[in-house]
Amino acid sequence: MLLFPAIDLMGGQVVRLRQGQASEKTVYSNDPVAFAQRWADEGGDYLHIVDLDAAFTGVQANLDSIARITAAIGIPCQLGGGIRTAEAAQRAFDAGVSRVIIGTKAAESLDFVSELAAKFGSDRIAVGIDAKNGQVSIKGWTEMSAMKASTLALEAEAAGAGAIICTDIATDGMLSGPNFAEIEHLLSLVRCQVIASGGVSTVDDVKRLKSMPNLYGAILGKALYDDRIRLKDL
Repeated sequence: MLLFPAIDLMGGQVVRLRQGQASEKTVYSNDPVAFAQRWADEGGDYLHIVDLDAAFTGVQANLDSIARITAAIGIPCQLGGGIRTAEAAQRAFDAGVSRVIIGTKAAESLDFVSELAAKFGSDRIAVGIDAKNGQVSIKGWTEMSAMKASTLALEAEAAGAGAIICTDIATDGMLSGPNFAEIEHLLSLVRCQVIASGGVSTVDDVKRLKSMPNLYGAILGKALYDDRIRLKDL
């Protein structure tokens, strides 16, 4: 299982949000590159970057920071937030990321997922499924859709997504433990890569995730920044 340390960017700063609320923001650093280098040096396998400004507004305001990050470290990076056109995906790839994560747009248009998979390759396209009580949330977690997370996962895989990133909104940033049942359910449905996100707070959480057959990776966020777990120990 790969370890995906997370860097959330807003206004060029490294931040963390509680349950996706912009009003619940903690600023950790004005130097994203330093944090990226730290997570790479401590053994992260793959950096998970979220452009929160783009997620909320659709405007990719942090591409300069992202380009500096990808140039500074030797591990691959994936980027989510505001990837709603092929041009936005291309700009992300031009900034050096290895994979883009489609969120809101995937829930609205599976044809868009197919278009990107055909244009860039399935291995470069992930679909981020943000859910609460099994229902998909969209537009920076500000709206709930009628679609079930499991349905979107199956349809995204069929559309060509090479990976599914499942985030449980209820646990994200809360340090309450992942939604293990939902992750296991998704693993039983799809064959593409599944990456768990949200709620990881202890080494035991990571061990339990690692014990799940075929789980590709786990995203680590607030617990790293609050020193509840140490990447080099993991």
